[in-house]
Amino acid sequence: MSARELLKVPPLRVERLTLPQGLAMAADGRSPFGGLGYGTPDNLAWMPTVNAQVLSAGGPMADVWQASGEIRSGTTGVARWRTDGHWVLGAIDLDEAVEQQGVAKLAERAYADLFRALADSGCPHLLRIWNYLPQINGDGGGLERYRQFNIGRQQAFLDAGQAAFDGAPAACALGIRQGSLCIRFLAGQIAPLPVENPRQVSAYRYPETYGPRSPTFSRAALAELGGGDVALFISGTASIIGHETVHLGDVRAQTAETLRNLTAVIDTANARTSARFALPTLEAVVYVRHVADAPVVRQVLVDALGADAPTVRQAVYLEADICRQDLLVEIEAHAVAPGALRA
Repeated sequence: MSARELLKVPPLRVERLTLPQGLAMAADGRSPFGGLGYGTPDNLAWMPTVNAQVLSAGGPMADVWQASGEIRSGTTGVARWRTDGHWVLGAIDLDEAVEQQGVAKLAERAYADLFRALADSGCPHLLRIWNYLPQINGDGGGLERYRQFNIGRQQAFLDAGQAAFDGAPAACALGIRQGSLCIRFLAGQIAPLPVENPRQVSAYRYPETYGPRSPTFSRAALAELGGGDVALFISGTASIIGHETVHLGDVRAQTAETLRNLTAVIDTANARTSARFALPTLEAVVYVRHVADAPVVRQVLVDALGADAPTVRQAVYLEADICRQDLLVEIEAHAVAPGALRA
């Protein structure tokens, strides 16, 4: 797509707001395109929530998206979605107790409907996915539940002809303590540019010791958002070098290693766009396995970036299990900056 054509792309904007700010926006008639809520009420159709305890001092928060076109809503199977014709935001919630299916089949079904929703909405290219699985590290009959999830997710990608390896979208997968399998997704009409981390083996190339099917995501993705802006979506990032967890049992060291990995991803992304991204200016979500570790993690961020850095001030902290039992912290993030992708 040419630069002139990109300027015609209806712009998509995102803003991190407190719950009262988000509700005020909707009440003022500025109907948001959609949102992802952290600790927010679960009765807001435009803002599906993440069912995890918020540990941030500011309480419930939301990433609220605004689109410029007329918004329509739809349902495809178990996928609920909203689109302006160029962008689509969607949500899936499946309760295992109600559906009476194992995790692999549940994930396969959810993602099959997700891909059908992309077709129905006319927005075929996934940019970012958020996955939340109850008891992610629990045993599912001889195989960890996260590994079962990866089986179903990858199979759905393959069945739909979607990129399950090189070119997979940015994503995270966290464990919530109870509730439904929750999937949130953002897609558009222009394919994103995947970004990998030179310090890590690509997740979709992990050896079989991590399960019969590898995780399906890229370390990050760059996407043109219209209006001359580029978004960087950084997947869940943790203390992994190569494919191995490092700093076992040391949350402080794991957090510092995570920041080094984030820096490596940002540097790789900056080489592929004229937009400039930096570690201190991200909109981060910080997942901690143990509530007591949250102040330690925050202090590491303060020491590394400064208390006034946007990444520190605006971070959302959530209690969540990480996809590996030996990981204590994970950070995901996004940022938007003026620029364009490089060919």
